[in-house]
Amino acid sequence: MKLQLTLLALVAASWGGIHAAPGVTNAASTHRILLIDPSSMPVAAGKATLTIGALERTGGVYSGNYKIKVSPYFFKSEKGKLDIVVSDESLAQINQGKVTTIKGNATTSGKGGRSRHIDATATPANLNRGTIRLWFMAGDRKMIFEPAYHFSEKETVAVLAQTNETNFASNLQRRTPDPHPEALEATAKNP
Repeated sequence: MKLQLTLLALVAASWGGIHAAPGVTNAASTHRILLIDPSSMPVAAGKATLTIGALERTGGVYSGNYKIKVSPYFFKSEKGKLDIVVSDESLAQINQGKVTTIKGNATTSGKGGRSRHIDATATPANLNRGTIRLWFMAGDRKMIFEPAYHFSEKETVAVLAQTNETNFASNLQRRTPDPHPEALEATAKNP
């Protein structure tokens, strides 16, 4: 979970800076979402993979869902909500191409959700892309993830989600076995 929180923090920091163009108010950045690529790191005899959902900025905070899958230690996996504080000053620094440090929290879902502090550093490559380094403590271990990020319009993400749902339904229909022609003829003759 700490790993996911760290990743989310880095993504949120990078996303804010990229969304706003120099000389543009932060309000212009609210129509863009931050997308962070999945990232993995080694753990004892396995690996931890951090996946962060689309992050949206509201009131200076990028929020979204995260999931950490630890294999083969599935019982250490977790999911929850990520909140990354990205001030207007941090957004301006990212828009100027400067490496920016941000902070946030990840809260696990379920009973007794635990909250973890996350630190992140966003390194923009241009106004729309870059890398983010997220880190947090999981027990005595420092979890570090370094995924790429990019910004996208909300409408683009909605269209992609709808396309994925349509493709899923189409694939499901193709997998449904067709009845034998003989069965169809018998049904047609004896309704």
